Amino acid sequence: MSVPDSLTVTLLGSGSAGNCALVESGRTRLLLDAGLSARQTVQRLATLGLEPGQLDGVLLTHEHGDHAGALEVLCRRHALPIYTTRLTAEAMQHGGTLSEHRNWRFFQPGRAFAIGDFEIDCFPVPHDATEPVGFVLHHRLGVLALLTDLGHATKLVIERCREAHTLIIETNHDSALLQQDTKRPWSVKQRILSRHGHLSNEAAAAVVGDLLERGGGLQRAILGHLSRDCNRPDLAINAVRARGDERLDVFCASQTQLSPRFPVAVPRARSVARTRAAEAEVWCEQLELI
Repeated sequence: MSVPDSLTVTLLGSGSAGNCALVESGRTRLLLDAGLSARQTVQRLATLGLEPGQLDGVLLTHEHGDHAGALEVLCRRHALPIYTTRLTAEAMQHGGTLSEHRNWRFFQPGRAFAIGDFEIDCFPVPHDATEPVGFVLHHRLGVLALLTDLGHATKLVIERCREAHTLIIETNHDSALLQQDTKRPWSVKQRILSRHGHLSNEAAAAVVGDLLERGGGLQRAILGHLSRDCNRPDLAINAVRARGDERLDVFCASQTQLSPRFPVAVPRARSVARTRAAEAEVWCEQLELI
């Protein structure tokens, strides 16, 4: 159980086979994506002393299986709300999954909404999905940003993440290892390297460096979504540390193991996070499927 008046994030698992994180405050618990299997998700939540029924919902970045694969089973068994864009929900329904799920809550990219004591900014990111988004979760104790599955970081992405104390960012591949890989055809490599593909270690490091230069208070970078064949934790960490500073905590998430339960912001460098949840216009709609 989380301690009242706290704000933490835990990576349940992150990599090519699935991505899922848990963010907890004193009042609200949310999954950020649900790409592990339903069984693994339940087991890893249990390790943290939680059950799916204690969650307030799932924030979904996009419909790809490594981010949404557990939703059909989780939502059938536990009726969790899914917060996503209408187009992403339609893509998942047309694909034959979640066709009976009725607890959709829609947001529009670029428009803030509130869940519990979080105010959530969502914004479009360049990726080859229907309507992919990134998130920044504002809480009075800190700011958490999630950037996963994007081919490049736009000016909008950097601007939206500038207040983050903790940043979850993909470091999908090492450019040299991807070029040398013999398992992937050139067409797949082109997709990964494209401006709607995935961030390399160097591209993610540039994002971190840019945010640090803006002086917004970034304290921790959590690296995720590493390719099992075309990256290594040491390469990702070294690339980001080379663009960071000695005060930045850098952690690489694992596909198979839970991360620590990280505080989103630590008191020594906490900036004043805007508490706008009460002012945010909450306009997520309930979709009635026929």
